[in-house]
Amino acid sequence: MNIATQLVAAALLLAPSLPASAGDTLVQVSTLDALVKGVFDGQVSIGALKKEGDFGLGTLDGLDGEMVALDGKYLQITADGKVHTLADTAETPFSEVTFFKQDQEIAVPEAKSLAELGTLLDAKLKSTNQFYAVRIHGTFSNIKLRSVAKQSVPFPTLPEAVKSQALFEFQNIAGTLVGFRCPVFVQGLNLPGYHFHFISDDLSAGGHVLDCALSGATAAFDTLENFKILVPSNPAFLKADFSVHDGAGLHAAENPALEEEPGPLKK
Repeated sequence: MNIATQLVAAALLLAPSLPASAGDTLVQVSTLDALVKGVFDGQVSIGALKKEGDFGLGTLDGLDGEMVALDGKYLQITADGKVHTLADTAETPFSEVTFFKQDQEIAVPEAKSLAELGTLLDAKLKSTNQFYAVRIHGTFSNIKLRSVAKQSVPFPTLPEAVKSQALFEFQNIAGTLVGFRCPVFVQGLNLPGYHFHFISDDLSAGGHVLDCALSGATAAFDTLENFKILVPSNPAFLKADFSVHDGAGLHAAENPALEEEPGPLKK
């Protein structure tokens, strides 16, 4: 399939007086609203995505498992729980990547849940109206992950597809959370709040993070001043009706561990 060529948002400059570098940009393929509606056709190759970032997450053509990129390694976690190195020819219908450059590092003494981890991280941020790449390394006393099997045409919606998701749970596993925190104003384009995928240190386990507990971890942040979207050109996307945002469906499919949809930071 053709690589997306349109850029709907070349940059959202939150600090317009400063020139942006490649590492300051969150590059996203398609939108989460499109994924929720079942636009699962691969649009951008992994080879092309590598030119946009060495850190990130997403999924593969047909919603075939979970994708994680860490230190330039692009990996796929399939529904059988296995981790595969992705070929440059593999394609993604949705992903978000950046060239990770650490701006800030904090200790994470303890978090008993994904929601608690988000609250702890938010307290360390200058503002929740910016984009952040977030990398958290440590040993997880418990982590709940998921992956989804490749879907068949006609594709279901994302909430329907994840009803048959494969679930994995691990205890005392060392690894890295790879994710992003997006501000609330991106609703419909991305997921407000945190979105994490996980990969173990030995590359034997991973997936989309549903919940976790950890202690003695380290969290690194990269503040991203720019947001760029590669708009798909496939028929499914071009014909999709985006007039209604299914916030409940998105929340249930992407972050069910949270008690409510994330909003602005409350102090």
